[in-house]
Amino acid sequence: IDQTVIIRPEQVGDERAIFDLTLEAFEPMPFSDGAEPLIIDGLRKNGDLVVSLVAVDQAEIVGHVAFSPVTLNGNPGSWFGLGPLSVRIDRQKTGIGSQLVKRGLAEIKNRGAVGCALIGDPAYYGRFGFQSDGELTYGDVPAQYVQWLSFGAERAWGVLKYAPAFDVEGTS
Repeated sequence: IDQTVIIRPEQVGDERAIFDLTLEAFEPMPFSDGAEPLIIDGLRKNGDLVVSLVAVDQAEIVGHVAFSPVTLNGNPGSWFGLGPLSVRIDRQKTGIGSQLVKRGLAEIKNRGAVGCALIGDPAYYGRFGFQSDGELTYGDVPAQYVQWLSFGAERAWGVLKYAPAFDVEGTS
């Protein structure tokens, strides 16, 4: 784990660095259409960026994670979506992403969240307790990538829907 990194909430003035970092981190990903930085800007603009954390090293933002409200089966409740999560390419696999995820999960739990859902790599997110049982779906995304973590007894099921900012089209 990288001990030089400080995790803190996004502050006014961080927006451009978060945009650029997210663009750079997702650019080489085959599943990305370039929409991730636009999604974060949209969440912020719409008031849906409930938790936005940055990883800072020597006054430079090297990581970011966003949490926003989601609905399960059309029911607004206390579930949140994790993502996008970005770490600067040369700093990936150093524990920065894990620090951001753990701190973010603690923050939404403190805000009364029942649980968290995401679309992502099960090999990565499984270490935080996320699971996929096929009961939660998101469009035509293969079931193993649609994952959830409950903070109590409530299970995630049905159709996952993110905040409207996620409907943006990417650049590629």
